[in-house]
Amino acid sequence: MAKLNSIENYLNTFPDTSKSVLKQLYLCIKQQLPKEVEEGISYGIPTFKLNGAYVVYFAGFTKHVSLYPAPVSEPKFMKEFAKYKTGKGTIQFLMNEPLPEKLIAKIVKYLLKQNQITNSNKRAL
Repeated sequence: MAKLNSIENYLNTFPDTSKSVLKQLYLCIKQQLPKEVEEGISYGIPTFKLNGAYVVYFAGFTKHVSLYPAPVSEPKFMKEFAKYKTGKGTIQFLMNEPLPEKLIAKIVKYLLKQNQITNSNKRAL
């Protein structure tokens, strides 16, 4: 398999039905991030970075898409995450169900805030 160098190339490795779900996820994530975010491929999956640090990753699989890092231990998300499969730092959304765009937006906003806190702390040192 050729080395992937863009999110578009990553999306093009999937069949049309999966690609449409992944594209929807991509656009949902992108809408929550500032224009200066950097897009790329890291660990073989799409990633968004800001200020030199990752904000969020996503990946496609046969039956689901995953979002990383999901704040699975954050109490304010636990009730909403209960109906989805989660793992250490990830949440899965089934390909054959509508994407929960409001939840995805909430997760990305949370991760963006965490990125900004981390970068503020680094600058303070």
